Formats: sequence, structure tokens, C-alpha cells
Amino acid sequence: MSRTDCEGFHRRDFLRIGTSAGLMGLSLPELLRLEAAAASKAPANKSRKANSVIMVWLSGGPATIDMWDLKPEAPEGIRGEFKPAATNVPGISISQHMPKMAKHADKITIVRSLHHTIPSHGPATTFMTTGNKPIPSIQYPAMGSLCSKLLDTPTGVPAYVSFSDLRGGTAGASGFLGTAHNPFIVEGNAAANAKTAAAANLRVRGIQLPTGFSLDQLSNRDQLLQEFDSTFRKLDRSDDLMDGNDAFHKQALEILRSDKTKQAFDLTKEKKETREAYGLDGFGQGALAARRLVEAGVRFVTISLGGWDTHQKTFESHANKLQPTLDRTLSMLISDLAERGMLENTIVYCAGEFGRTPKVNKNVGRDHWARSMAAVLAGGGFKAGHVHGSTDAQGMAPAKDPVCPDDISASIFQNLGIDPKLEIPSGNGRPITLFREGTVIDSIIA
Repeated sequence: MSRTDCEGFHRRDFLRIGTSAGLMGLSLPELLRLEAAAASKAPANKSRKANSVIMVWLSGGPATIDMWDLKPEAPEGIRGEFKPAATNVPGISISQHMPKMAKHADKITIVRSLHHTIPSHGPATTFMTTGNKPIPSIQYPAMGSLCSKLLDTPTGVPAYVSFSDLRGGTAGASGFLGTAHNPFIVEGNAAANAKTAAAANLRVRGIQLPTGFSLDQLSNRDQLLQEFDSTFRKLDRSDDLMDGNDAFHKQALEILRSDKTKQAFDLTKEKKETREAYGLDGFGQGALAARRLVEAGVRFVTISLGGWDTHQKTFESHANKLQPTLDRTLSMLISDLAERGMLENTIVYCAGEFGRTPKVNKNVGRDHWARSMAAVLAGGGFKAGHVHGSTDAQGMAPAKDPVCPDDISASIFQNLGIDPKLEIPSGNGRPITLFREGTVIDSIIA
């Protein structure tokens, strides 16, 4: 079986936490009931600039020195094989293999001074996707799970949806928030039959009925459950969760009965030209579905492109597949959101778990390097046509305005109208700060 990184993680290893038994073996009503005792949302914040986030995850650790922060003046063996190309923003250049993104540089912020100290796939993924450095005593929730907890979501759609194959620990999972805030996992192939415009083979575990199971049958089961609940309520009046169960069971039924999520996944409603522009593969069609989910009111969507663990033949992989694929889909996602008037209130965040070594190894590859990396932000209150920070002449470390993953997470949540220093209770009632060390990067906020 193929692997996507050098530490032995299979492509779908991470998702097994959610899919092996229907999100930890629980049905959707049961998942929602787990949240009954802690259903409060974050207070409204007038500084809110964004409603949703689409995280474009580059699994494996991209060589951002060959993408967003080229070093053409560095010595041979560091500068790489690619040439910097001018963008539509004077003074900003990116890789020659991302010409479409070059035309949309006026819509993005490139953070070139991102860094941390964890060059291992799993823990680094946890850091980047939770905004908190992993520690043994706390399992921090992913940013998507925090959005599920703290942001209101329209009736009939899930708050957090993941197409991704993230790695390690609690990354992409709900951590101390509890199972109810795990992502809804997308199964199947978004590109299935895409060339014929037939229905894409997408299924979200937990929010679609089994084949041959009707809503009438669901209603009958619901009636039966209500009778059981009534009986048990009489037997155990001391159960503080009982009063909340009915509301969460109702929410589960609303998701099942609603057409909103089903319609969001029906990619055949899009023009052929739009589907082709996103790319007729799983990554491209997943990004298109992500846009449709955000339109429906989903608060956080993660899509993933793997293969960035390029210890060998990095320039060949980047030039022939990785960068062209990312360039096509990321540029289309950003431009499509902009054309629809959605980019101003949707954050697009493109990153991986770490960068790669400035020095090219003997296998014409680059190895793990967390001390310097770059990420891209667009929309949702972030500056456009902007570069934050810089690295030294050889790309070894930040030289100006260094930031860490928790700083970016804090900035994202600031734009979502959520105080990054908000404290929420863990399962045992301990107050925990959203991002314990994160500081908002004021200079990238529009």
C-alpha cells in the first residue's frame, strides 16, 4: 500500500479515528447528545470579518523554499532548480510553476517567516492544525472542532467537514471538546465520473441514510426512540443530559432530512467549465465541494493534497505534478470565491506541517525542516497582495517578523470574531485557553 510520508503513515491512517466505526462507533444522534452539557457558542464579536474557513492542507511537508520563498541568489545546492516568476503585485515573486497563482497574488498574504521546532509529521500536523504545541497533559482540538463548538451553524448542515488525510494525535479531531465535535468525514471519490458529469461518488458518514432506508422508516425509529426516552426519563430524573438529548436528536434528524448538505455535494449542478477549472481529480473536485459547503453554511472544511514528503527527486515532483496541481486548484478556489463575493468572508489557509531543508540532499531531495517555512492566507479579513516577514539569504531561518503556527491560528480566530484568549472548559471543568501562546499578527489583518 502506498504511503504519503517517510514515517510510515498510510494515506487514510488518520481518518480511521473517525471512520472505523462511524465516528468512534456512535450514531449521529449519540454524537450530538455528547455535546448537550456544553452547547454554548462564543459571544458575538463586532470584529468578526469571516464566517468560514477552507484549509488547504499540503500533507507531507511542502518545500516552500521552492514555492513561495525562492532564493535565486543562494549558493548552488540551496537555491534549487526553479526560477522566481513575477506576479501581478510588483515586488512579489513566486515559483515559475505556479503561473495561475501569480495572477492572483493581489488576493493573498504570503507568510514567509513561519517557523516551529517539530520536524516530525504527526506532532507537527497537530501543532499546525490545532494552533497549540502538543503536550502530554492536554489533547487540543483542531481549529475545525473549535469552530464547531464556538460558531453557530445553519440548521441542516454540519459545522466541520473534512476531505483530508491528516496525520497524528488529535489533528483533525475534537480533543478535549469531546466526540460530538469531530469532523464529518467525506468518503468516496469526488472525481468519480467527473468527465461525464455523472453524480460524484461522495458520501458523508453519519449524515446520509443507508441505501434502501427511507425517511419514513427513520421517523418510525425516531418515534420508538422517543418512547424509550420517555420511559428512561421517568426511571432516571437525575440525568442532567436528558433534557438536552431531545434537542440534539432533533438536530440529527434535521441534518438527515435537509437537502442542504446533499445539494452541496451534488457537483453536477456546477457548469462543466467550472468543474474542469477546479480539476477533474479528487483534490480539485473536493475544493469545489468545499466552496459549495461553505455556501451552505459549513464553518470549517479541510481538503488535502498529499505527496509533499519529497526526500527524493523533489524538483521533478514539484515541477511535473505537485505545484501544477496546487496552482490549478488553489487559484480557482480563490478566484471563484472572489467572483461570487464570498472571499471577503471566507478564509483560505494553505499550509503543511513543516518546510524542507534549504540544502538539497544527495538524492536531489529536501528533508524535514521546521525552522523556516511559508504559508498562504486569503480572504476573510486578511491583507491582499501582501508578504509578511522574510527568511535569511539561504532560507535557513526567519530574518524578519518571525511567527509561529499558533500566531496564525490566533489571527484566523480573531477574524472569525472569536477571542484567541477565550477560555473554554475541558471535560473535567478545567479552563483552557484557545491558543495558549498564540498572538494575533496585526500586520496581516486588513
